[in-house]
Amino acid sequence: MKIAIVTENFLPKLDGVTRTIAMLLEHLQKKSHQAIVLGPEGSVDEYAGAKVVHINGIAIPFYPELKFLLPTRGFKSYIQDFQPDIVHLADPMLLGMAGIYWAQKQSIPIVAGYHTNIANYMSHYGLGPLAPTAWKYRKFLHNQCDVTLCPSQSTAKVLEKQGFERIKIWPRGVDSVLFHPAKRSAEIRKSLGAEDDTTPLLLYAGRLSHEKNISTLAEAFRIISAGHPVCRLVVVGDGPARQDLEQSLAGLPVTFTGYQRGEDLAVYYASCDIFIFPSTSETFGQVVQEAMASGLPVIGANAEGVCDIVRDGETGLLTAPQNAEETAAAAHMLLYNPDELRRMRQNARAFAETRSWSEIMDNLLHVYEDILKNPAPNKDVEFSPLHIEDIVTSLQAEAETQK
Repeated sequence: MKIAIVTENFLPKLDGVTRTIAMLLEHLQKKSHQAIVLGPEGSVDEYAGAKVVHINGIAIPFYPELKFLLPTRGFKSYIQDFQPDIVHLADPMLLGMAGIYWAQKQSIPIVAGYHTNIANYMSHYGLGPLAPTAWKYRKFLHNQCDVTLCPSQSTAKVLEKQGFERIKIWPRGVDSVLFHPAKRSAEIRKSLGAEDDTTPLLLYAGRLSHEKNISTLAEAFRIISAGHPVCRLVVVGDGPARQDLEQSLAGLPVTFTGYQRGEDLAVYYASCDIFIFPSTSETFGQVVQEAMASGLPVIGANAEGVCDIVRDGETGLLTAPQNAEETAAAAHMLLYNPDELRRMRQNARAFAETRSWSEIMDNLLHVYEDILKNPAPNKDVEFSPLHIEDIVTSLQAEAETQK
């Protein structure tokens, strides 16, 4: 098969979306399928044998690390020249809209991946009134496609409530060889302030932004530290709210490492003891699985995405969303009960070992094959190119004013 992947988010940016696309490309190459990526300017030029075509865009005001990509007339020729069997859209927005239009014109089946809850993010940036419009727009795009893939059952329920159609669950795997408890490093632990192997290290890994509820993390660790002054917090990642988090945690035993990747990231995971993840804006939470594969029980918010991965009382503890006191109490329970901590570490690792990327990607290939045989009928009415041209023209004008 030949797969054209259209995404407004790709490497070198590190998050769950880019890692999933990277794993998909690696699997397509391994299975001798061909792929092309149409992605943002500044991306890598090639990945796993797939050419990456760079598309210009303008920064999203409330999420400057991402851009609205502006489709051009050349976009159509890239798809036509490649002649894909499937167009796969990752979190379609503007470029995804263009991908839908041109795929429809060429009668190419369309798969859409739902990765990011943009409407949820808006409430964290003072744009809550725009959330209904965001939902309406995304529903319109996804319902143009043959299938929408979402990563968790809890997210599927949200999408169904919003009127999304033809939803399939496509969960995420984890590399349980890369992320492994055996990579625990005494040297790294010492660099993080652990005096010996008995000093507990709590870990947060992910984007440092307000939609991740990092204020709950800061408040919870103040309580944890007061009740267990020996433990330390390690924060792996970066983002627009890093300075706010550093100020909130000033004077406490905290280490900020910045972004980590690959083997370095795996060592940081394995060298810590408990993973804390208070985010309530996830559709899945890939870092949760990476922590579990590394042998860390997870203290997570009982919210969309995370609740599908963490088995409360078995692989970790689920707490009420945005509840710092409950989060701290869960941490204290594990810190003062080493047998429970040990049991959950083992359970977390055992669960992660069942989440093979290879099997999950094979399931996606089966979805592709099924759609090629049985395209979805009764999709929403096709939209006019004027939809694209009007939006692109207004955004290009906005881009000019930013120069």
